[in-house]
Amino acid sequence: MARKKKELPVLTGIEITDLAAEGKSIAKVKLHREDEHPIVIFIPYGAPGDIVDIKLDRKKHSYAEAHIVNMVKPSPIRTTPLCQHFGVCGGCKWQHLPYDEQTKQKFNQVYDALTRIGKVELPEIQPTLGSREIWRYRNKMEYTFSNKKWRTWEEIHAGKEFEDSDNGLGFHIPGAFDKVLHIDQCLLQDDLGNQVRNYVYDYALQHNLSFYNIRENHGLLRTMMIRIASTGQVMVCIVFGENKDKEIHDLLTAVSQQFPQITSLLYVINTKLNDTISDQEIIRFKGPDFIEEEMEGLKFRVNAKSFYQTNSHQAYELYKVARKFAGLDDDNCDKKSDKSPLVYDLYTGTGTIANFVAKNSRQVIGIEYVEEAIEDAKLNSEINGIDNTLFYAGDMKDILTDEFVERHGRPDVMIIDPPRAGMHEDVVKVILNAAPEVIVYVSCNPATQARDLALLDPLYKVTDVQPVDMFPHTHHVENVVRLVRRS
Repeated sequence: MARKKKELPVLTGIEITDLAAEGKSIAKVKLHREDEHPIVIFIPYGAPGDIVDIKLDRKKHSYAEAHIVNMVKPSPIRTTPLCQHFGVCGGCKWQHLPYDEQTKQKFNQVYDALTRIGKVELPEIQPTLGSREIWRYRNKMEYTFSNKKWRTWEEIHAGKEFEDSDNGLGFHIPGAFDKVLHIDQCLLQDDLGNQVRNYVYDYALQHNLSFYNIRENHGLLRTMMIRIASTGQVMVCIVFGENKDKEIHDLLTAVSQQFPQITSLLYVINTKLNDTISDQEIIRFKGPDFIEEEMEGLKFRVNAKSFYQTNSHQAYELYKVARKFAGLDDDNCDKKSDKSPLVYDLYTGTGTIANFVAKNSRQVIGIEYVEEAIEDAKLNSEINGIDNTLFYAGDMKDILTDEFVERHGRPDVMIIDPPRAGMHEDVVKVILNAAPEVIVYVSCNPATQARDLALLDPLYKVTDVQPVDMFPHTHHVENVVRLVRRS
């Protein structure tokens, strides 16, 4: 006979004292009188200063996880979330915090990572550079169709029959891979995105189009991506799980007629088990297969598979910080000449930073793992008339070798923007051997950035640190660090 799982208790009158790096709040509690030290309890959707009753969900030796069952006294800093889906969607976990409090917490996250993990000498860390727009700031949203709309526990156990459709179009629920929370309104993108999404959903119900069943891999409607660029250009790409010509043509025709502002209407037939479209053909229904973003007169083509920072306006601010730290802005550098710096742009992606700093560089050499991204980088140089960039595709630790540096020249400046996992140790060794005068390290993960700074510390000193908020109402933060070679 299986042992009955021990029911974990409800704790009353608990004060939430802080926020954790992953967006949850923290309380420190002695669970038993005889305990010598309190344990840390991680609680979603709490605010520092809240007094709450919590139900323990999971207990480990040194920490626990819980959820709020009763708000005894709300924190004075707590604010009312604007989104009707807050607390269920799982996307914007900090909507209950005022924006200035969010930026303070992101500063604390950077400070904690760099001091606790990096343990390197630091200058004064600048306050977080906040986003100009904190609502409708995303240029890209991705939605999932599912024949299993997520219902709350209360709804299911009420025993009533649901009058609405079981089909949903929205976001995957955390911890339930086969269920989707149906979204009526999302405040992260221009409202046109809501109009397009809701129109497609209503059309699908009216015309009995099938929604995807992820367990059984069938259903016509699978995913939808909506991009709205800072230029006003709009891309919609719908992914179908079955190849039904008439249904697809009729839906896309209706969308095109309803929304003439869509400049690029695309679709994909994806019958494989996973949702990735990187290996799929993008089919044009209307317009070109790209839209354009613009920054200081430079145009950047973005196709359905391209990566581009999802907060267009704040991306510009981020890149200006990186350019200034590199000494490549107009105030610190002569225009492109033989005396201008040689720049390496590692993890260049589609070459946005490389092309952004090219005008004040002798040459910019970009390296990126994704071959399609490098093709985009080359194209972006071409359409902007930039002739001093050079791009290579391949694994960073295989491309960036001592021989590569010897062949192309020792960089004066190195700009690094790695994925969340940070840099491979072999890459760090080559950087140290290349010995650029200045390194600008852009990171979306201060913890791995701090680890890498410790590896660079023997030869490089941190001179500037600037956190940048790209994603209001989430715990995510970008951080830009300038390092100078020790003399």
